[in-house]
Amino acid sequence: MDPSVRAQLLERFSAYLDGVDDTAAPAEQEPGVAPDLYTLLSELAGLKNEVKIESRQVKGALEEFRQVCETLRQDNERLGGELERRGEEVRRECDRDERDLLGELVEVRDRLHAGAEQARRYRPSWLARRGGAGEFVAGMAEGLAMSLRRFDDVLARRGVRALDVVGRAFDPQTMQVGELAEDAAHADGEVLGELRRGFRHRDRLLRPAEVVVNKLERKT
Repeated sequence: MDPSVRAQLLERFSAYLDGVDDTAAPAEQEPGVAPDLYTLLSELAGLKNEVKIESRQVKGALEEFRQVCETLRQDNERLGGELERRGEEVRRECDRDERDLLGELVEVRDRLHAGAEQARRYRPSWLARRGGAGEFVAGMAEGLAMSLRRFDDVLARRGVRALDVVGRAFDPQTMQVGELAEDAAHADGEVLGELRRGFRHRDRLLRPAEVVVNKLERKT
């Protein structure tokens, strides 16, 4: 642009600004009439301010939203950890209660087995046979044996199995020495008999077996 023309335009724009009343609101433009330069610049400045204000509000809202999301994430992590810990505690408590109950059932099974064995070994005297005691005890022994088998079935369904120890080498992890015996026909440390049965619950020892262990004297 010619410098002289630019100077004239600036001079005219300056004179226009000097004559404008700053307190007066800009007149509304008639439809189809192009706004003058001052009005255009004023509207652009107002629009710029509005954009800045809106941008700050959007930025603040986004920051609040991010903080809310972070708080929710942390709360979910804490809640998940607490639920996992509580679930593990409940599982341990249930497992402990189950093992305690199964231990008590094994003790009941011992008493039932002892009663069945006594009834099976009973030999009535002549007088008792005449009174029918033999038949009575024999019937009771059969009933106890049947009840014992059912009891063992119930324990088996709960994952309880008896330990197989007779004829095996003594294992201090699953057995306790109840008696010592000496039998040259068997190896030293071999289990010759069982005083009290041992049981395993799934893959864990429920009760050790009390056994008779062969102990050979060493010759010097």
